[in-house]
Amino acid sequence: MSAGAKMYKPTEIIISDKLPRPVGPYSPAILSGNYIFTSGQIPLSPQTGKVVSDDFEEQVRQVLDNLAVLLQTAHSSLQQIVKCTVFMTNLENFPVLNKVFAEYFPNNPPARSAVQVCRLPLDVLVEIEAIAVVNNEE
Repeated sequence: MSAGAKMYKPTEIIISDKLPRPVGPYSPAILSGNYIFTSGQIPLSPQTGKVVSDDFEEQVRQVLDNLAVLLQTAHSSLQQIVKCTVFMTNLENFPVLNKVFAEYFPNNPPARSAVQVCRLPLDVLVEIEAIAVVNNEE
């Protein structure tokens, strides 16, 4: 390696034993450098592994709670999210999404995209993926 070349940390798979295991061949999150890239998270209860509810608001809350646990495992937090992508089956739920996001991100909310899709895994109403930075203050 040349004298001016940068050394980058290898990627690391992030899995939390406090969340249901992935249902396919993918990682819940990947740590690469100072960034954490999560897979789309759906509203599965950590206790049962089942969809938490058929209520959109409850599903959004469960997804954000699950993201919080996953990010904490990687030494980050919801407040360290820089970008979210929200997949939802009905854009009419957009005001509810905004209400919940305002509660979870009262200051400095992350950049966000929200798109309507025709169907999500297990017929859930919402899936959220995120990019966050690692908390380097530890």
